[in-house]
Amino acid sequence: MKFASPLVPATLVKRYKRFLADVILGNGEMITAHVANPGAMTGLQAPSARVWLSRSPSATRKLPYSWELVEAEFGSGLELVGVNTGHPNSIVAEALASDAIPELAGYTSIRREVKYGTSSRIDILLENPERPPCYVEIKNVHLMRERGCAEFPDSVTARGAKHLDELAAIRATGARAIMLYVIQIGSAASFSLARDIDPAYGRAFDRARSAGVEAIAYTCRITVEGINLAEGVPIEP
Repeated sequence: MKFASPLVPATLVKRYKRFLADVILGNGEMITAHVANPGAMTGLQAPSARVWLSRSPSATRKLPYSWELVEAEFGSGLELVGVNTGHPNSIVAEALASDAIPELAGYTSIRREVKYGTSSRIDILLENPERPPCYVEIKNVHLMRERGCAEFPDSVTARGAKHLDELAAIRATGARAIMLYVIQIGSAASFSLARDIDPAYGRAFDRARSAGVEAIAYTCRITVEGINLAEGVPIEP
């Protein structure tokens, strides 16, 4: 996934009200940027952190800038981390189109945002006339509290637990069900659940796995030009 236009570097002042961040541009101007991330963003919102913004071409948008990347320290030097939770679906769709996810190969149709479950939409539905349909739910990951180990979630997510239960229900119909974690941290070597942050999500994950829901995790290759899916990593118990 390439960014539509060159990103704008800035310095973070503070993030507040979850969806807002004050930043200072290179010319010294302070602006407020949109934060497309409802999570806690632990370790990613330190004052004075270097961030990168995209700018919308819309003349009517109240906040033309959006926070895309941040330089963060995870014990092995500074690295770029993606914070926009709106991107993983597009990142995965591009990877599927180029057969870059071996676990999800062999399908002839890729559809996005298909209704299923109870008032929900599956992120991606893969189909092939000769195979059962494959329902893929995608979650963005940007929490790393221990070097090399990415975690999800970074805050309580009742919606995330609901999605796991709906995947388990769709698996019971004979369809394939996948929970795909997209880690927007290139240095992650493994993935684990942050059960201490949201025990209910951990229990929902265990129920889903027992029901036959598959779980896979992939890191991303992140630059100021764009973000692409990189390598699969093991999921720790």
